[in-house]
Amino acid sequence: MTFVQKRSDKTMPISARDRRPMVSDTDINYILVSGAQLSLSKLKRGKSFDNRLYHFAEIGVFLEVSLSRGAGISDDTREQLQQIHKEAVHLHMAANKAAHANSAD
Repeated sequence: MTFVQKRSDKTMPISARDRRPMVSDTDINYILVSGAQLSLSKLKRGKSFDNRLYHFAEIGVFLEVSLSRGAGISDDTREQLQQIHKEAVHLHMAANKAAHANSAD
């Protein structure tokens, strides 16, 4: 049996602006840096190559998004993301080097 819910006559359609509120410039900067830091901490805890690679790729996406001009992303945010990416590169490469050194023994 299918239940059909009637639309009330009193409901008002939601405007497009109410459905998709704009994110402020500071919010997008905070979201990008926080997301990259979270991915970096997960990369540090990663046990397998695939897991570390996934989180490294996430950080790369945050950095790539920050390069979009006109999106309200500050230069300070770009610099922070570049530093996080640089740290992630070193961590990921060091973990790969250690894994290959252990498997060669």
